[in-house]
Amino acid sequence: MALHSWLLFVAAVVVLCGTPGPNMLHILTRSVALGWRGSLPAMAGCLTALVTVLAASAAGLAAVLTAVPGLFDILRYVGAAYLVGLGFNAWRNRSAPIDVGSAELPRAHLFRGGFLVGISNPKLLLFATAFLPQFIDRAQPQALQFAILVATFALVECLWYAAYALGGSSLARHLTHPRVRRWFDRATGGIFIGFGTALLIARV
Repeated sequence: MALHSWLLFVAAVVVLCGTPGPNMLHILTRSVALGWRGSLPAMAGCLTALVTVLAASAAGLAAVLTAVPGLFDILRYVGAAYLVGLGFNAWRNRSAPIDVGSAELPRAHLFRGGFLVGISNPKLLLFATAFLPQFIDRAQPQALQFAILVATFALVECLWYAAYALGGSSLARHLTHPRVRRWFDRATGGIFIGFGTALLIARV
């Protein structure tokens, strides 16, 4: 892989990862509730899901989704339902994705929540399948190149997680008033519902 191709990939990923999406919103809201340190298990869950999807993409799993009629739609419906469910829970100020009392939740619970948010969008798999190969030099060993791209993507994603977590931690001090917190919960809940709805009606 040429250096200029890798730098172009980094630039594209910085923009892509920084764009607000379900993962970033989940990290933000966990940080609001728990502080940035408390949101670390959720970050780990989201990152594990991302690396799993990217690795599966590099291994060609997306071809299975394309070859098996209806499988992608099933995954899309399940992912959409999960995101919409998160949105309704947030709107009603219940457990996920924003837990006022979640400091007592075990780390495994927070990790699982982050993983489910990250893995709930099967379109990421097909996107990665179309995106990653654009930066691969076919004349060189591909496994190492894919490993470099996946590691780079994960590192950039981590940096954005940290930025959103620190932002959420700073935002928390402004959400001590119940009315402000209620509107914050409703706004983030509405955004999660929007993500799920967009995934549900999307056409690939």
